[in-house]
Amino acid sequence: MSWKNLAQTSLSDALVKHHEALEELDGIDQLIDWKAIEKLMAGIHAKKQGEAAWPPLMMFKALLLQSWYRLSDPGLEKQLARDLMFRRFINLGLSEGVPDHSTIWRFRNTLTQQGLLDTLLSEVNQQLSAKGLYIKSGEVSIVDATVIEAKQSRPRKGKDGENTQDSDAGYNVKVAANGKKTSTYGYKAHVNVDEDGFIKAVDYTPGNEHDSIPSKNC
Repeated sequence: MSWKNLAQTSLSDALVKHHEALEELDGIDQLIDWKAIEKLMAGIHAKKQGEAAWPPLMMFKALLLQSWYRLSDPGLEKQLARDLMFRRFINLGLSEGVPDHSTIWRFRNTLTQQGLLDTLLSEVNQQLSAKGLYIKSGEVSIVDATVIEAKQSRPRKGKDGENTQDSDAGYNVKVAANGKKTSTYGYKAHVNVDEDGFIKAVDYTPGNEHDSIPSKNC
């Protein structure tokens, strides 16, 4: 049993001229714990005979690209063959061939039969969501939250003895640079921006709402 060795770079890879467009997926690549993903696929075995198989992690990363960019199996094969950014993301050198569409189909079918596909996708989404990121149809949305203190932030009694503190707000607790915890009673403004910094949507939640909760609605 063996997997293809994709760790070594070739002379052709070294000659590729640097361009920031090739690094558009680097941030996502660095945020995901790929070791945890790879561990979930430990039960997938290489074929016993014939040419060495494509590594499961590389194939799964290719399936992610397929999902994010809405590609068919033949479309993914073509894109992997001609797109340097795609190759960079899945760690596939220029001197290597690409998995054909039937290989892509068989790998996805293997994940489905073993009940791994939904588990793997859920793991990726949870990791990104925890960091305030949400990927949809080839675009990366970055959801950042700004804490806004409520006008009535302190629990005080009104003329009739009722609590005048804003009942729709919540406490947000953060650890400052000096290691001390600070709390603010109010709201969070969740701003969804694309990679170029353009605002796409804004959502407001109580201050105690986790940053990842409104990411799909924002």
